[in-house]
Amino acid sequence: MEHIHQGYRGLTILVGVNWDRLFFVGSIVLALGAGAFLGTLIV
Repeated sequence: MEHIHQGYRGLTILVGVNWDRLFFVGSIVLALGAGAFLGTLIV
């Protein structure tokens, strides 16, 4: 149980440090998905 707790704490620190990078990647994925969706509507 202690190992799981330490891993979760490490993951929390990692996400806390790199949240802006995750936001950047997420916004690119969202933009690509929106472009693909609009591409299917406009023929």
